[in-house]
Amino acid sequence: MTVLIDTNVLLRVANVASPDHVTASDALVSLAQSDVELTLVPQVIYEFWAVATRPVAVNGLGMDAALAEGSVEQLLRRFRLLRDERGVFAHWRELVVAHDVKGKNAHDDRLVAAMQRPGLTRLLTFNKPDFARFAAIEVFTPAEILAGRLPA
Repeated sequence: MTVLIDTNVLLRVANVASPDHVTASDALVSLAQSDVELTLVPQVIYEFWAVATRPVAVNGLGMDAALAEGSVEQLLRRFRLLRDERGVFAHWRELVVAHDVKGKNAHDDRLVAAMQRPGLTRLLTFNKPDFARFAAIEVFTPAEILAGRLPA
């Protein structure tokens, strides 16, 4: 079984000061110990870099480029990176039109398009309500994983 990790989970793992750091870290460990393949798509890495290198004063982690690159390298060693599949853009367009998406939610549709192209159906995120419109995917929060709700 394969689960895509959303950026917000990785950012909380990277930020030891986050109140969700332990929950995010423990959920990833729990999934890995359950023989779940944890994956990323390039969009997650782009988003991670953007927030990791943004100043703390504007809700970032304040990393310099070298530290961010080290963090990305660790992510790429730890998790399988799926490539951007041909057709993600067209699928994204279908999703945003079908769901009448406006504003920042378009990023979530891009993530879903990127995961659906290679056939992924499970997502780990702190923002479960943001993905409620997608009946074709199963969404889990780190807290649900720690409460024993592992993907089937």
